[in-house]
Amino acid sequence: MSEKRPDLPNRQSPFSEAFKEFIATDWAPYDSELPTALPATGHTPARRNAISAQFPGDRLVIPAGGLKVRSNDTDFRYRPHSAFAHLTGLGTDREPDAVLVLEPVDTDDTPSGGHRATLYFKPRAPRTDEEFYANARYGEMWVGQRESLAEMAALTDLEVAPIDQLADDLAKDVDSTRVRIVRGADEALTARLDALRTEHEVTVDEALDDALTVALSELRLRKDAFEVEQMRLACEKTAEGFAAVAADLPEAVRRGRGERWVEGVFGLYARHAGNAVGYDTIAASGDHANTLHWIRNDGELREGDLLLLDAGVELDTLYTADVTRTLPVSGTFSDAQRKVYDAVLEAQEAAMAVCRPGVAFADVHKAAITVIANRLHEWGLLPVTPDVSLDKETGGHHRRWMVHGTSHHLGIDVHDCAQARTEHYREGTLEEGMIITVEPGIYFKSTDLLVPDELRGIGVRIEDDILITADGYENLSASLPRTADEVEAWLAPLLHDQQSGGSDR
Repeated sequence: MSEKRPDLPNRQSPFSEAFKEFIATDWAPYDSELPTALPATGHTPARRNAISAQFPGDRLVIPAGGLKVRSNDTDFRYRPHSAFAHLTGLGTDREPDAVLVLEPVDTDDTPSGGHRATLYFKPRAPRTDEEFYANARYGEMWVGQRESLAEMAALTDLEVAPIDQLADDLAKDVDSTRVRIVRGADEALTARLDALRTEHEVTVDEALDDALTVALSELRLRKDAFEVEQMRLACEKTAEGFAAVAADLPEAVRRGRGERWVEGVFGLYARHAGNAVGYDTIAASGDHANTLHWIRNDGELREGDLLLLDAGVELDTLYTADVTRTLPVSGTFSDAQRKVYDAVLEAQEAAMAVCRPGVAFADVHKAAITVIANRLHEWGLLPVTPDVSLDKETGGHHRRWMVHGTSHHLGIDVHDCAQARTEHYREGTLEEGMIITVEPGIYFKSTDLLVPDELRGIGVRIEDDILITADGYENLSASLPRTADEVEAWLAPLLHDQQSGGSDR
């Protein structure tokens, strides 16, 4: 469950009996009308049924996870475990310490799945309860109005129960019912369940638990219709954030520490359109673009430099885009910058061209790096032929300038389905409904003495979010420009409006 806070006597004030009596009086009644169901509710039963069918007779425990301390008595912003969110439809800021339990029942009673789903959570306390005004983690005075049991049932279309009932229910038949838990979601709950199993002389086999985690991850490899629409929306909102950044590039240059300005502008759009950014924004200007996970974002933006912006909006449902564009800060590419940019674009187009059902996931990367290896060889950088460099056993020389892979699965996590088995992921095959990134890059560090002077410090990545369709693919982020000419044409009016209008900020 949630981490325990340290003893903080200086942050605690005693309450008089008179106050306790007074605080509970004269509040308007709660709304008697139940809320409408969450957007994903129509799709979650099929997801639960699919996981139920893989583990007949087993009790499945999927925790949301608890709050985590950021500093002293301040918590990080809460995000539930992705598997929990996927099976319940509960997204942003919901529901710390909740647990979904799929209890095995006779399949005659539940022919659709073989399990009965119950959501255990902490319902709101009555206003006469000290929790209402004194609990900084769950009290209504501190964190807002929480749902009642009836309201949560209406939101999720699930059977619900108070979290206080969970311990007794987990203990039922624990010696005769195999229990599996997502171990990494809530370490405290996992430890309690392990102790309970040990107490009843049941062997704790972590491999059984891990199989559930793997299955839940693989369940998300193919997206349902709701997920696809959420990803389209996430890409749409991300494109709006990119446009806002582009329009403010002159201001970012003028202000100084422009990478932070870029991060802030995109973060504003992400918070307004959805939950937040789906991952730490990479706003890398100049040579910083050659540090793959540059998230310090404390550098300057300078005329003539490139800005590599890798960012995505995460919606309230937790589905996130993951898009990268490399933009000339001044609005136009130099000849050297365009040379590298065009090579990366050629690699991306080659990779996207192979995206269709039945193609090996690894072939997307192979198509991209084949182009990159050939271009690096043409430029005189490879010490071997492209064929030798592309040989996994004897080569890999091109990886000096493109270390990372070209694709990963994307959805409710930016690196979705990460616990899937290798044979279904890296060594798997593309299927209709999968969403992957395609993101080749070339990175020439300023300190790389093998690179000609005019190319040093140039880093380029182009990334789009690709839905595998029945006969090919759909580029979900296609509204953003990709070719060098398109990028320059897109930037021209945005930069002109900013430069002509100025800014008072």
